[in-house]
Amino acid sequence: MLNPSSAPVANSTTSFWRTTTHRLDRHRSTPDLPTESDIVIIGAGFAGASLAHFLLKDNPSPPSVTILEAREACSGATARNGGHLKPDVYFNIPKLIKKFGARAAAEVAAFESSQVLAVKELVEQEKIDCDFVLTRACDVILEEKLARETEQAFRELVQSGEANLRDVHFTPRRDAERVSGVKGALNCFTFTAGHIWPYKMVMHLLDGAVKKGANLQTMTPVTRVSDAPDSEGRWILSTERGTIKARKVLFATNAYTSHLATQFTNHIIPVRGICSRIVVPEGKPAPFLSQTYSIRHGDALYDYLIPRPDGSIIVGGAKPPFWSDSSHWYGVTDDSKLIEPAKPWFDGLMQRTFIGWEESGAYTDKVWTGIMGYSSDYMPYVGNIPGKQNQMILGGFSGHGMPLILLCAKAIADMVRRGTSFEDTGVPSVFKVTEARLASTRNEVLEGIQKQNGESKL
Repeated sequence: MLNPSSAPVANSTTSFWRTTTHRLDRHRSTPDLPTESDIVIIGAGFAGASLAHFLLKDNPSPPSVTILEAREACSGATARNGGHLKPDVYFNIPKLIKKFGARAAAEVAAFESSQVLAVKELVEQEKIDCDFVLTRACDVILEEKLARETEQAFRELVQSGEANLRDVHFTPRRDAERVSGVKGALNCFTFTAGHIWPYKMVMHLLDGAVKKGANLQTMTPVTRVSDAPDSEGRWILSTERGTIKARKVLFATNAYTSHLATQFTNHIIPVRGICSRIVVPEGKPAPFLSQTYSIRHGDALYDYLIPRPDGSIIVGGAKPPFWSDSSHWYGVTDDSKLIEPAKPWFDGLMQRTFIGWEESGAYTDKVWTGIMGYSSDYMPYVGNIPGKQNQMILGGFSGHGMPLILLCAKAIADMVRRGTSFEDTGVPSVFKVTEARLASTRNEVLEGIQKQNGESKL
């Protein structure tokens, strides 16, 4: 069992995405903290910025919105990931069918798939300069047992007709190396995906929200949310700079949620990950990569790669050297330190992984860490918090927030603005926050560790 998470730490590692910061990076719309607000959003990452965007967009009677961020704007997981918009349209669907049934599994897959084009539409409509690229993702499996199991599960899924697989192309062993370009590929799957500069997208959304009247207060960690509302139904949020009263509180705090909402302790678990930027020597052309990648070395062991328009490669994961020792990542909120066993993993990765990169000279330019929020049942928490009237949450993305957050935020905004019921938002039913989910003592993250390590307990 974990204790509630800590607040974000100071002096976090600097990701590539934040090497050039936006003018709102340490912005405070007013010198003093507002004393009250219709809506307070805690967190200024992808979730918080999207909530503010949809709450204020084309709203003839906009509420007062205050955004509180513990550190700089977009300094958490969003600005530390790979920028990969990669929906899960096949890999975990068989597991979801067994767990929730075919209808719910298909609902999740369709929802994730729709997010890629939803982000594309947002970027185009809002004219966001964030290096958005619509592409194909290539899942490559290098481990024999996983390759056999995944192929069998995929073929059974095709035969069952329980999922829409029209966009998924499977390549068997015979052609997998040449189709993927990955040495030793045993099979691979491709499907529509995208990638972006996440910090630039989020800061554009925050900038738009501030221009529409949102009050952004960075470097303002919330230390407590009152246990109950006051006599006028307002929640009191305490910070080091004073208190603010809110009619509605929206938690966009992901890994740090249980620091303020303790009912999510052991339900949204901080998990530290590591990411890097790999470049080729100046003046030397980078070999061409036409796709994004997930390189699967085994169950739960993978790298992900995103080829950038500038020729660099963002590589994250590096799980084989450290994942078996959960002390490096499970329950960890410190992103000021690197995961030491993983640091050397990125060196030579392109040369040993991809055909044609042997003489590229590619080297590791930058390495950083970030804190994800893993849900104990691997499903996000979206919507009203049971027993806490006018408190809502958007979190627990299990390292998979990029193809989930945007339309979940739109759904919450619709619930707030129009009184839409959760069931009418289009969000998968298994994402709903329920008393049963919060009462469950099952932790599938721990179960995965135990299975991998062959242990009876952590």
